[in-house]
Amino acid sequence: MNVLLIDDHPLILVALRTLVQDLGERVDVVAATTARQAREILAANADFDIALLDLQLGDDDGFDLLIELRSTCPTLSIVVVAASEHRDDVMRAIDLGAMGFVPKCAANALLMDALRMVMSGGIYLPPSVMRSPSQPRPQGQNGARGMWDGALDGERAAATLETLALTPRQKQVLALLLRGQSNKLIARALNLSVETIKDHVAAVLRTLKVSSRTQAVLAVSQMANPAAVSGWRDRQASAGRPV
Repeated sequence: MNVLLIDDHPLILVALRTLVQDLGERVDVVAATTARQAREILAANADFDIALLDLQLGDDDGFDLLIELRSTCPTLSIVVVAASEHRDDVMRAIDLGAMGFVPKCAANALLMDALRMVMSGGIYLPPSVMRSPSQPRPQGQNGARGMWDGALDGERAAATLETLALTPRQKQVLALLLRGQSNKLIARALNLSVETIKDHVAAVLRTLKVSSRTQAVLAVSQMANPAAVSGWRDRQASAGRPV
């Protein structure tokens, strides 16, 4: 597994490198201290499985780099590791395509759990965000988070996704949305127009009873077995690949 660390604090990089190398025997870690250096590394070798990204870089804004990497490296799983613990920052990062968000004040074990979850195809959010109340909804309207509250085993999690009132194309769009793909990248993968994808995304959000892509990701991440969700997602995305 190839891991790219992007952080402008040398001590943080040393600590992250030590932790990440404990994930397995065959883990190669490359570090970048600037956004420019990260771009150069990826231009020379795009074969990275996961990137750990700080939001406060000396030469660039971490959110801007996240947007760029999501576009130029669509298969790269990105986990934000930042000093911020603000819910707005977490939600923005996930909305821009990050597969996880870990505060730098978190325990080492939590970071390891987050990386393993992302590597298995799940989406990691800090426990404080998962416990936060959802946005108020009109009376009588239930959100997707409520739909998936409680423990679901992997089989039931996948079955729940399968039984959503979505068309086959909408399921493919949801699968790619759960990979952090933008409308443009989803359109390219499914060989459809961006406007058509916007319509499908809107339909998916209505079905999940949420109002944003971030809330959709958060809702699905409530499922107990991320591997089951990952398997469903990969099957749907594969079905949509143009021949």
